[in-house]
Amino acid sequence: MADLYLKNLESERKALWATCRLKGLPKGTSERNRIAELDELIAAHKAKKTG
Repeated sequence: MADLYLKNLESERKALWATCRLKGLPKGTSERNRIAELDELIAAHKAKKTG
């Protein structure tokens, strides 16, 4: 069964990362902070999923 929550997190991260690369945004911007937050959420979700 597909994990839609994980797919949504990864999709949002991928879109934000593309925007940051396109605009050349430095660390500390709201987009880059959201990417860091998404990384933490993805890692926590994967850890919970594996046990």
